[in-house]
Amino acid sequence: MDKKARALEVAKLLKKEHPKPETELTHENEMQLSIAVAMSAQTTDIKVNQVNETLFKKYKTWEDFANADLETLQGDIHGVNFHKGKADRIIRMAQMVINDFGGSLPRTIPELMELPGIAKKSANVITQELWGIAEGIVVDTHVTRVSNLLGLTSEKNALKIEKDLMELFPKDSWRNISGAIVLHGRYVCKARKPNCAECVLNEVCPSAFTS
Repeated sequence: MDKKARALEVAKLLKKEHPKPETELTHENEMQLSIAVAMSAQTTDIKVNQVNETLFKKYKTWEDFANADLETLQGDIHGVNFHKGKADRIIRMAQMVINDFGGSLPRTIPELMELPGIAKKSANVITQELWGIAEGIVVDTHVTRVSNLLGLTSEKNALKIEKDLMELFPKDSWRNISGAIVLHGRYVCKARKPNCAECVLNEVCPSAFTS
């Protein structure tokens, strides 16, 4: 089976397993999701959700974050990794949303990537989760690991992996693939101990070990 055929089969199997995958970052609006995504770099979604349960009760608008005291916000998000730099970027993100985008998130990947704390992966998550727009494929540590194990890419750089995957998967599957592979890597194809025996992809995965 060549890469293209394998990718099509992976897309079909994961679509059945995860028909409507969604981010596990809890949020009620675009502001909360974008800030949660910015905080999630090198931090688990579980930890981000724990911090944000209190954070979003204190800071309810873009203006609240834009006017926040840096040291205070650093303390408020102390539970996430690299909280000092993230707090600074969140404040600048809020200020930019207000001053440059009229108080609402922009809807294109290039414009989102202008915001402090938002790189390509984060921008993909935001457009897909908020508006169902898939201009690319989300590549995090799970997608990196799973796509390499599946033999769909040999790259380690996220942008190169995304390019490889976008060439293999039909565009109408990008939204589903982005969320499904993340969930698959988080709960089945785990980094420390992949559960190949119960994996829906084991018959098409060249790395599967089921004996």
